[in-house]
Amino acid sequence: MPRLIELEHPVDLGRTLALVAHGRADPTIRITPSGVWRATRTPEGVATIHLASGDAPVARVVEARAWGPGGGWLLERAAGLCGGRDSLEGFDPSRHPVVAALARRFPQLRLCRTDRVLDALVPAVLEQKVTGQEARRAWTGVVRRFGTPAPGPADLLVAPAPDRWREITTATWHRLGVERKRVDTIRRAASVAHRLEEATTPAELRARLLAVPGVGAWTAAEVGIVALGDPDAVSVGDYHLPHAVTWALAGEPRGSDERMLELLEPFRGHRGRVARLIETGAGHAPRRGPRLALRAIARH
Repeated sequence: MPRLIELEHPVDLGRTLALVAHGRADPTIRITPSGVWRATRTPEGVATIHLASGDAPVARVVEARAWGPGGGWLLERAAGLCGGRDSLEGFDPSRHPVVAALARRFPQLRLCRTDRVLDALVPAVLEQKVTGQEARRAWTGVVRRFGTPAPGPADLLVAPAPDRWREITTATWHRLGVERKRVDTIRRAASVAHRLEEATTPAELRARLLAVPGVGAWTAAEVGIVALGDPDAVSVGDYHLPHAVTWALAGEPRGSDERMLELLEPFRGHRGRVARLIETGAGHAPRRGPRLALRAIARH
């Protein structure tokens, strides 16, 4: 039976869950104009959830259905996945006219929380030191090869279990374009996945993530904003984000992490939310010189 989820505010499901998807070919999720399909591994088993927003992409009432042994677990957390647990308390967009305009333009953009850390962590590690295209190709390739069919009618795959992540050979990773350093980080993260999944607050999750060798501030932020909906998670070390933020908030086409954090400081507590709004609607900073085939988008 479907479960109707009444949200306190209208939500754009596609934009809200965009951070969960790693490219259009991501076999674990499918975003459509009328809703979202997502497959994952829960403490109670694999499951697929469908969030339907009806005839419009923005909805205040969402119909949720789930399949598989972990379906009940997902339904209990469906409101958070929709962005329904995202609080704007303490967020004052009027502190900057650009942020105020973006908040008015995208009032239905909220932060989701998947409550699944490893689902977010492995793709984030794959994005270290390479272009987004290379990382998405590796994620899609490894899930298609080692994932398991998801329950339900959506023809999705569930990403490998922690033990399976540790068993994938270095040679296989190499064929997918992933070097030993990132492979070792994924294996270390998988070996403590149970401890990471136990974190209940963004601060606790960040501390546990940073204790994993190979996981740095950028990766921790990328995971925190998706897994627990951390509104203050800023991806320090990102190649593009400092330029986007400094361009949007100060009209400066080139930015540094330090300058980005300085400009975001008035929004502490919601710095990640502001960055998300800027990435969604503020446009790109002007490019300087020819576009390069970049090999690095983050430190770690």
